[in-house]
Amino acid sequence: MDRAVFDRMAEQDQAHWWFVARRRILARLIAERIAPPPGARILEIGCGTGHNLDMLGQFGTVDAVELDDHARALAERRLGRPVMKARLPELAGVADGSYDLVALLDVLEHVEADRPALAAIARTLRPGGRILLTVPANPWMWSAHDVAHHHFRRYDRAGLKAVIADAGLGIDLLSPFNTLLFPLAAAARLAGRAAGKTSSDDAIPPAPLNRLFTGLFGLERYLVGRVPLPAGVSLVAILSTR
Repeated sequence: MDRAVFDRMAEQDQAHWWFVARRRILARLIAERIAPPPGARILEIGCGTGHNLDMLGQFGTVDAVELDDHARALAERRLGRPVMKARLPELAGVADGSYDLVALLDVLEHVEADRPALAAIARTLRPGGRILLTVPANPWMWSAHDVAHHHFRRYDRAGLKAVIADAGLGIDLLSPFNTLLFPLAAAARLAGRAAGKTSSDDAIPPAPLNRLFTGLFGLERYLVGRVPLPAGVSLVAILSTR
């Protein structure tokens, strides 16, 4: 991603509704659907500026990987120790069979070779380990936001299932999320595309709206993985080795 995107992320990731509510949803999924063992070893690949590291640290000892030098320096300050630099799918320096949980949170869409990347991540899991994966959904929602964030693709459910199967992984959970705000997000993306918008749309909205969106999106921690959701801005999956 562009350095400006990482800078905005670092400025906003403790307050922006999307980051705050998404962490609540993912934390509940980890606690209820993955339940890492005591003393779990956890790896976040593509940790960006490190905004998920504290949340992941509730469940074990966290290591992290980030390619971008600027983002990695910010993440290291948050983690308090070095963050690895390892490119997918090679993951040089990341030992096989080492982790109970690997988090790949809005990263796979940045990787051109997504199938080999997932297969490489699978090799880093301990027996019984899981991958927590999120990706942007709905190829028809492609917009300037995806361009600014250097995405190769957005996924539909069938396409993501195929990538997962080709990587030799099983699916414990696959669900849309960011569902309650999906109509608004879809309308905004389509309107921006029709208007020829060329900039990303990730600024923090006014405080009352930010609180509202945080509350609405955050409600999905009680829904994702419990009830079928029809559609969403993103997909979340929990994967395991077969």
